[in-house]
Amino acid sequence: MTDEISLVVQLQNPKTREKAFQVLITQYKERLYWHIRKIVIVHDDADDVLQNTFVKIFKNIEKFNQQSKLYSWMYRIATNESITFINKRAKERNLDISDYHQQLASTLESDVFFSGDEIQIILQKAIATLPEKQQLVFNMKYFDELKYNEISEILETSVGALKASYFHAVKKIETYIKTKSH
Repeated sequence: MTDEISLVVQLQNPKTREKAFQVLITQYKERLYWHIRKIVIVHDDADDVLQNTFVKIFKNIEKFNQQSKLYSWMYRIATNESITFINKRAKERNLDISDYHQQLASTLESDVFFSGDEIQIILQKAIATLPEKQQLVFNMKYFDELKYNEISEILETSVGALKASYFHAVKKIETYIKTKSH
């Protein structure tokens, strides 16, 4: 925790900001990329959103008030950037957001950057059928192994509501997988 506090101090100091930002990118780039990738699905889109996320972090680091962990704050920015990106793409294609998610999931098999097997593709397609909030909660809990209180900070939602969302997401995914594997 003290490392994070000293990093924030360096990030908020104009004299040490550039160097500290390089440290920040090195520390968090991969974790944020995979979080974004689970939302936007496509590798190139994830790279674009990651870049936008780091630009936003750099521009707004002085406003970070340490009410939450730095990682939670960055995760929230990455999540919001991803959702904005997905909504914009769906609108550009005149698709409902859930139809767009389905379309993205169906491209996984031909994605050279996706190394999953058949069951992972089915899982991703199942996740794509979930409402957006359930997708986010499921991905953060299942793949990123975040605790409910961390997800609560990121999504600014109560722990109880998150547990309910996760429970419903799991049930829907189980049902989807059962219908697809028979």
